Amino acid sequence: MIFDDARSRTAAGPLADLDAFVRMPQVAGLWLSHDGDRLVVGVSLPDETGTRYTRSLWEVDPRGRRAARRLTRGPEGETGAGFTPSGDVLFTSTRSAPEDGPALWVLPATGGDPEPLVRPGGGIRGVQTAADGTIVFGSGMLPSAVDLASDRALREVRADACVSAVLHEEFPIRHWDHDLGPERTRLLVRGPDGVRDLTGHVGRALGEECGWDLSPDGRTVVTMWAVGEPGGSQRHTVVAIDVATGARRVLADDHGHEYESPRVSPDGTRVAVVVQRRKCPDDPGDRWLGLVPLDGGPVEALTAAWDRWPHTARWTPDGAAIVVSADDRGRSPLWLVDVATGEATRLTTDDAAYTDTCVSPDGRWVYALRSTIDSPPVPVRVSLPGGDITPLPDPASALGIATHVRGRLTEVTTTASDGTPLRAWLTLPATASPESPAPLLLWIHGGPVLSRNNWSWRWNPWIASARGYAVLMPDPALSTGYGVDFIRRGWSAWGETPYTDLMEITDAALRRPDLDPTRTAAMGGSFGGYMANWIAGHTDRFAAIVTHASVWDLDHSTDTADIAYDFRREMTPQVAEANSPHHHADKITTPMLVIHGARDFRVPISEALRLWWDLSARCADGTGPHRFLYFPDENHFILAPNNVRLWYATVLAFLAEHVLGEEWHRPALLG
Repeated sequence: MIFDDARSRTAAGPLADLDAFVRMPQVAGLWLSHDGDRLVVGVSLPDETGTRYTRSLWEVDPRGRRAARRLTRGPEGETGAGFTPSGDVLFTSTRSAPEDGPALWVLPATGGDPEPLVRPGGGIRGVQTAADGTIVFGSGMLPSAVDLASDRALREVRADACVSAVLHEEFPIRHWDHDLGPERTRLLVRGPDGVRDLTGHVGRALGEECGWDLSPDGRTVVTMWAVGEPGGSQRHTVVAIDVATGARRVLADDHGHEYESPRVSPDGTRVAVVVQRRKCPDDPGDRWLGLVPLDGGPVEALTAAWDRWPHTARWTPDGAAIVVSADDRGRSPLWLVDVATGEATRLTTDDAAYTDTCVSPDGRWVYALRSTIDSPPVPVRVSLPGGDITPLPDPASALGIATHVRGRLTEVTTTASDGTPLRAWLTLPATASPESPAPLLLWIHGGPVLSRNNWSWRWNPWIASARGYAVLMPDPALSTGYGVDFIRRGWSAWGETPYTDLMEITDAALRRPDLDPTRTAAMGGSFGGYMANWIAGHTDRFAAIVTHASVWDLDHSTDTADIAYDFRREMTPQVAEANSPHHHADKITTPMLVIHGARDFRVPISEALRLWWDLSARCADGTGPHRFLYFPDENHFILAPNNVRLWYATVLAFLAEHVLGEEWHRPALLG
């Protein structure tokens, strides 16, 4: 283990320049070739205009001997898709014909220019490849289309007629930040005879959240399959599709459970799936790894006794174990699950979170992206079964851009009033001391069934710490990594135990002599924004509150969200009314900064509009200390580089006014 303990260490350099921050390379996505000799990661950087990030692909030496090198330089950017059996890199990009949408490209392992393989009008996602060269991917096609040619012709008719209308026949109709339809995803297969439509039009079945896997011999696709239910709801089953004929059979379908992230075993006989016992207002449900025979049979609950919730599974080559990540007490380590016994053994013991895992074909290594609260994602190699971690060449180093973090990272612990242990990460500015205590910002994570355990580009605490703030990032009730009973403490009671947990961990932090209890603020996004609104109506202890993409009228938001059916599995109308912040608007005296994006379909913009009206209407002359930062072209997240800079600048100016007592300065980009 070559990394230092993440707690209480000091990193070099200030993160005080927002321009420099948005120029930092953002590593996301990792793909390993079939033979284990090539590793590719995606790296995003802002374009020259600063209006968007573009991603390029970089090759990383799996042995760690050579520096990372850039593979692609298309002006529109590229997204990694995988490898062919011969080691050619597959990626998607709109290069050469942006007006026609993205194509699937191949970059030969022997060198040379990339060539397009297929350019369907509905884009490409979920590319899977098999040893025989079969490629399966998802693409949106219009309902009446019978092949790619007819789909393109139908699109041209709509475009020529200037028709953008969509006739919906089922829910859902939106996802995250975009409308669904008129196209719907189908699975396509590319083989020696060209591209074939494998599924035909199947409506919602292969929706936005569905993922699939291809058996090693290329004969079978195993995929999530959405099935409609009464009340505008749906559930995810698992089906197997014969690649030669398109014949489909059900592997797992149970009204009491849902299934996701199917992965076919190396010998092609079993499928590992993440099983979720469905939640309801009285029960948060549970999650475990399951195994189902590819030829059919009952689903075996492999890790039902393990009180952690696994993420996507990756088989070891011998089929004897499965590598997963799972949140655990403010971390998200890798675990090795024994397929014979279901026993989960922690593989990595550091303070990191691991994503994008791939297992080498010789079974010696796990490749992954590793991040911590104070270090962004970088590619690493983890030994099997020992868990030793070796950093691999980082594209940021090749670009000459270092991670600038200055301050100290530690943890705060306390015990809740019901006796439950609580914990939080705390970042401290380098200047914090008993002689010069730092103001404290309480940052509340979203979800709510999540954990604050990794680096964040959207809510980066080191930007605030570089300006003298300490940032407290708790995992209150409903957070993952502490067992299902910890989630149950706040289930259907968002305004109760999660709120008291946050106040108790804040009290514990403020007992530190290097923090100033007279200068505090609370901030949150999504569920964290909901909680910021709840806090505003229940205490005046904070000098300022920032609420981003937040729920205000809980009952209304639940029914207008893109996944309303999912929210209604927890929130009855009675529960929503009892826990809705908008009922406490009259009690709000704390200055609030409201932030929202118009393309947010998870928490619709109507929530911010209603909140802003309720705040404004209670100001004597129509003006007051509150502010509303509105992004017409952003979604639940703020993503464009210039908008990211503006977001941080506005938040910092608002905090400086109300927490530090400085004069309000409108950020320059706001005119």
